[in-house]
Amino acid sequence: MPTDNSTPLLLVVDDDAGQRSLLTTFLNTQGFKVQAASSALEALHALKQQPEIRMMISDVRMPGMTGLEALRELRQRQHNLPVLLVTAYADIRDAVDAMRDGAVNYLEKPIDLDELLTSVRNALGILPTQNPAAPAPITLPNHIIAKSPEMLAVFREAAVVAQSDTRILITGESGVGKEIISDWIHSQSPRANGPCIKVNCAAIPENLLESELFGHEKGAFTGAVSQHIGRFEEACNGTILLDEIGEMSPTLQAKLLRITQDGTFQRVGGSGTQQTNARVLAATNQNLELAVREGRFREDLFYRLNVMEIYIPPLRERKMDILPLAQAFARRYAKGNIRFSNQVIQILEIYEWPGNVRELQNAMERATLLARGEMILPEHLPQRIRQSTKTADILNGETNVAPAGNLMEEMERTTILRTLQQCNYNRTETARTLGISRRALLYKLQRFQALGYAIQSDIHA
Repeated sequence: MPTDNSTPLLLVVDDDAGQRSLLTTFLNTQGFKVQAASSALEALHALKQQPEIRMMISDVRMPGMTGLEALRELRQRQHNLPVLLVTAYADIRDAVDAMRDGAVNYLEKPIDLDELLTSVRNALGILPTQNPAAPAPITLPNHIIAKSPEMLAVFREAAVVAQSDTRILITGESGVGKEIISDWIHSQSPRANGPCIKVNCAAIPENLLESELFGHEKGAFTGAVSQHIGRFEEACNGTILLDEIGEMSPTLQAKLLRITQDGTFQRVGGSGTQQTNARVLAATNQNLELAVREGRFREDLFYRLNVMEIYIPPLRERKMDILPLAQAFARRYAKGNIRFSNQVIQILEIYEWPGNVRELQNAMERATLLARGEMILPEHLPQRIRQSTKTADILNGETNVAPAGNLMEEMERTTILRTLQQCNYNRTETARTLGISRRALLYKLQRFQALGYAIQSDIHA
């Protein structure tokens, strides 16, 4: 990276304060200087006043002048300034127009930070080092167990985005540890000393959830004998996690949209406007993009919440975490050290864990009770685990079983790469065809590359 005197100054343009905060924070950590603008007109003024700006990164859809219109006006006076356009609403016509008008690239939100960094470096002619440094070490608290490169990468990325105030959508199968990641983001943020409030949107009846989130005034409904402060007010200067956000009703989705836009809301039965600056995290095990297409989730709210997506891979795809997690859970429930038989170790590592970390935790609680603090044997494990096909092979003495999931992983890889080819290597279309989120697809492609599989180099957004 250049020395301080030659550090490139980048201009980030977005009407969303969370997005500006995310990009500014991330690019700062990569050694760039960043100036932010909240509108296209403000950006054009900054470019006129500061010729040292080396590149502009702009949202497309903004009130007033759009990013495309700003690009066209800029090209009338500055032909060579690199411009990178980003948008939550991918439109092939906009992409074609952007490239025709001289944009260096066109990225879709939620932004893949590695892809963003690569685009910026390519535009500025900054070559990556031939021997890139190993990922920076990350120190996790004792109660968090993560040994696999996959999960360490998740925690590392979460620590980076935690420094901004941007909204984050945490995705992954049920039981993978989304709440742990939300706690980590809060602890690593400037809001760490503030409250961290969690609301499970699926566990509270719809007629009570609005009051739980926004509060209510005395007499607002039968039983409202006093004023109630909602969770958003409690989370002021802190963080609020909206878990199982996909279960929220359309009516509440509309009301949530307002508070994510400007932090304002009304208590149930109240007429005055309240204000909160709570940082919003949302979590779901659903494919919200599919829910949007099916009309079950508001598109505008999806893009408000999904400024940055953090995808947590399932336990079966991070096998290095299985045994350390199992040992930690067993020690907790046994209140001391407890041993696993060799067969149990094999079973734990070969089982698919459809319920992920939550299923593993429950299995260890049951096993330690039956083992009575001594050694955990196969018969102490739940029946569904003992009766799985691969587990049965181990119990029957067939120890030369193929590594867990190899056949399924090969089928998944073949399906994904074939679909990529059919979709002309467009990742957004591929994810839509496969019925998974774009972030999940990116993770799987990165995983295939790490395993040594060749991936087509002309894959695009």
